[in-house]
Amino acid sequence: QVQLVESGGGLVQAGGSLRLSCAASGRTFSSYDMGWFRQAPGNEREFVARINMSGGSTYYAGSVKGRFTISRDNAKNTVYLQMNSLKPEDTAVYYCAARRSEYARYDYWGQGTQVTVSS
Repeated sequence: QVQLVESGGGLVQAGGSLRLSCAASGRTFSSYDMGWFRQAPGNEREFVARINMSGGSTYYAGSVKGRFTISRDNAKNTVYLQMNSLKPEDTAVYYCAARRSEYARYDYWGQGTQVTVSS
C-alpha cells in the first residue's frame, strides 16, 4: 500500500508553466508504476502520463505530449509533472495514482490538486 499527496496546483495564465508534485508514503515507492490523471468539471477522468518503476519509460496522452514531462525521484518518494505551454483546456483537478505493475489497475490515488489556466 502507498499513500499519495499532490501539490503544486494553482492559477496560471495561458502559456505559463506549473510543476506538480506527488509525495508517496512508505518504503516501497520504487515498486510502483505511477501515473497522472485529470478531471475537468462535467468530464470523465482522463489519462495524462505514466512512468515506470525505474523512470526509464514514459508515456503521454496526445493532448499533452511535447508540453508535459513526467519524472520521478525514487530517493525522495516523489513523482512530478512539469507542465509547460499551458492551455485553458488543461484546467482540471490533477490526480496522481499508483499501481503494482503496468498490467494492474491503478489502485491508489491522491486527493487531487486544482490547476486553472486562464485565457
